[in-house]
Amino acid sequence: MPGDKQEQGSSRRRVDAVRNEQALLGAAAATFAAHGVDAPVRAIAARAGMGIGTVYRHFPTRADLVIAVYRHQVDSCAEAGPVLLASAGSPHAALKQWVDLFVDFLVTKHGLAEALQSDSARFETLHAYFLDRMVPACAALLEAAVREDEAPADVTAYSLLRGIGNLCIGADSQYDARRLVDLLVMGLRQQDAT
Repeated sequence: MPGDKQEQGSSRRRVDAVRNEQALLGAAAATFAAHGVDAPVRAIAARAGMGIGTVYRHFPTRADLVIAVYRHQVDSCAEAGPVLLASAGSPHAALKQWVDLFVDFLVTKHGLAEALQSDSARFETLHAYFLDRMVPACAALLEAAVREDEAPADVTAYSLLRGIGNLCIGADSQYDARRLVDLLVMGLRQQDAT
């Protein structure tokens, strides 16, 4: 039937569009991490193996692309929590692996946040989105670690995320933020002696 062919063609175009968008988001995130959010769009298109027109068809402005990358990275990190919890040897190991992903996210996030500071309304919306996705993801991992006596019950997900974020600010060749974050996460296993 002719209608079925049209539906199949339309469905195929939607699948291709989603695949292209995902490839662009990955390429943009990698390019932003390597060269900052002001990297040329042509570099992002080349990394994705697409033309510049495809980038602008999906993301008409740089701000649209920056916001999409930010949201995509937040979603990827948040969605990794349950997967890691199901596959790691212990809740603490899952939490450690998730924190590593979170630190990787923060490297790009700081640059993205700076790029969006001029548009405070959009930035505030993204910050709320970040909290809505990341705090519950971290809380689920932390609660599982508490149930197994691998973390103290008085540490909240929000305070842990804030602590990690603060440790990651201003990292340079003289300051190994990842090492300090590792020490923080290892410290969760230490039970309060009092």
